[in-house]
Amino acid sequence: MEQLKRGLQSGTLLIQFEQLYRKKPGMAVLCAKLPQNMEKNRYKDVLPYDTTRVVLEGEEDDYLNANHVNMEIPSAGIVNKYVASQGPLPHTCRHFWQAVWEQNSAIIVMLTTLTERGRTKCHQYWPDPQEVRDYGRLRVCCHSEECNIAYVFRELTLTNTETGEERSVTHLQYVAWPDHGVPDDPSDFLDFVNFIRQKRGESDPLFVHCSAGIGRTGVLVTMETAVELIEKNQPVYPLDIVRTMRDQRAMMVQTASQYRFMCEAILRVYEEQRGQSLESS
Repeated sequence: MEQLKRGLQSGTLLIQFEQLYRKKPGMAVLCAKLPQNMEKNRYKDVLPYDTTRVVLEGEEDDYLNANHVNMEIPSAGIVNKYVASQGPLPHTCRHFWQAVWEQNSAIIVMLTTLTERGRTKCHQYWPDPQEVRDYGRLRVCCHSEECNIAYVFRELTLTNTETGEERSVTHLQYVAWPDHGVPDDPSDFLDFVNFIRQKRGESDPLFVHCSAGIGRTGVLVTMETAVELIEKNQPVYPLDIVRTMRDQRAMMVQTASQYRFMCEAILRVYEEQRGQSLESS
């Protein structure tokens, strides 16, 4: 951790981040570039690798701009599984819910508001409280919506109208990320990460998206991974975490400011944890 602190102070940490490949060399994105799939990509330069993309079942139209991202916590024998996705477009909501159903995800984490600085960042793919909406064969009902200053907590039911099977889905939307840049202080975001970890339990994979599904999504996956490593008294190497993510979805953690924010938050968690262990001893 001293190395992390020194790297932040000297700027070498950010230089190393800038030098890391944004897309893993040799990874193809052929499926994303098929004519029938191009309109399903929110941004034309943010495309899922073929080898890790989420493949929808049972139909020719099997494409969603999303990747499986698996993060190992070696000493604990744990692999935290995620689906990292772009924010749904009006015409991809059906595909999004199909993936949530097929991946058996019980928690969706959304890291953007619907619009920022006058630009649409994500389509509202869920109904308002006490309303129901159909997306293909899946019906979504929103039972409750609770807000605090940093995030919105929704309880949804997802029903397969063909079989009658019902599942509960928790929707957690972080709304305290500023329109531009990164939060001044990581406290709210760290509280949100801890709230997710409490809710998550054995639930895998966690479905995570922002707008492009790479920047804030990458920050969240990194933070959950780092917090778990710190708890298990394992070393934390943020650049290695970013590399592992980018090997599975291109461009995860998009900017140097996001990387700095993340490293500062990791140091905060480490120092708080160390303070607690000193008190308990």
